[in-house]
Parts: sequence; C-alpha cells; structure tokens
Amino acid sequence: MSIDAKQVKSLRDKTGAGMMDCKKALLETSGDLEKAVDYLRKSGSAKAEKKGARATKEGMVYSYIHAGGRLGVLIELSCETDFVAKTDGFIDLAHNIAMQIAATNPIALSKKDVPKDIVDREKNIYTEQAKESGKPDNIVEKMVVGRMNKYYAENCLLEQAFVKDPDKHIHDLLTETVATLGENITINRFVRFAVGESGGTNGQA
Repeated sequence: MSIDAKQVKSLRDKTGAGMMDCKKALLETSGDLEKAVDYLRKSGSAKAEKKGARATKEGMVYSYIHAGGRLGVLIELSCETDFVAKTDGFIDLAHNIAMQIAATNPIALSKKDVPKDIVDREKNIYTEQAKESGKPDNIVEKMVVGRMNKYYAENCLLEQAFVKDPDKHIHDLLTETVATLGENITINRFVRFAVGESGGTNGQA
C-alpha cells in the first residue's frame, strides 16, 4: 500500500521519530496510526538497548522554576555528544522530566536507588497490613509484592506515569528520545526544592 506525506507527518508529530522510521512503521502496520505508534515504541526500545552501554560524557544541567518561584528543580541529563545536548529534542526531554519531578516529588531515580531502610520499612508496613486481612502466607506475599510495585511506580522517577501522558512512563519517554536522537541518554541526578520544606529531595543514579 502507499503511504502519503500527511500520514507520515501525523505520526512524526505524535512520536518525534524520524521520517523514514515513521514511513516504515506505517507500511508495517498497513497505515494504522495507533499500531504504528506501538511499532515505533517497540523498535525504539530495541535501539535504546543497543545504545545503553555507550558512555554519556556530555549533556546539561537544566533548571526549572515553577510559576510563582516557590518550587524549583535541577536535573543533570547526559548524552554522548555536545551536538545532541543542544538539540530541541534533548532540551524538551530535560524540561519534561524536570516538570515531572516538580509535580510528583520522586524519592529516587529507580527501584535500585531507593535506600534499603526505606524499602524494609515499607515492606514491614505492607506485610502487617496484609496479615491483618487473615489471608494465608502465600497470598500475603503476593499482596506485599503488589503494594511494593505500586510504591515504586509512585515514588521512583523512571517508574512513574508521565504527567502529560499517563499511558506512558518516564522510562518510555527516555527510550523514545534515545531512539529519535540516536544517542544514549541518562538521568544522572536531580534535586527538588520547595519553599517551606526542609532540605530538598534528590535522586541520583
């Protein structure tokens, strides 16, 4: 089947992927826009995995100040080259992640970065709550795992649903940008400050 320029542009506007990648995705999915989006996300994940081991020694420290000046975020986002660090796509990613941090106040970048004492405390609380339900031990264990996964999804930046598109997670946003810009990108660390709060919340890889 033939794919016209309007379809390609529509998919490109929706995903930010390259023109040839969009055309290929549409051809592979018989022109179905939503299936083409899924196709690009899957292929983007594959590309991102291949790039994941490459060193990220360039990048930027991006600052975001929320309206009113009472809330601010600093984030260190890294890539492979200075050229990519100056692109609109990279800057947009930094802005979106900073806004996410401002809105959700994550305690860590990923599951593995949550301090062990916090993990142990949460597990103990969930275990006691589950036991009070009178369920057998094997069900209690599954309940605790489910609640811990929910805890990570709410409190770990990469696991969180993107505030501007809840169907997408922050790790998806990162993966898609890696596929679009063609370089490995990493979130190194972040800090969130709010007027009236003691200290600041921060996370780092």
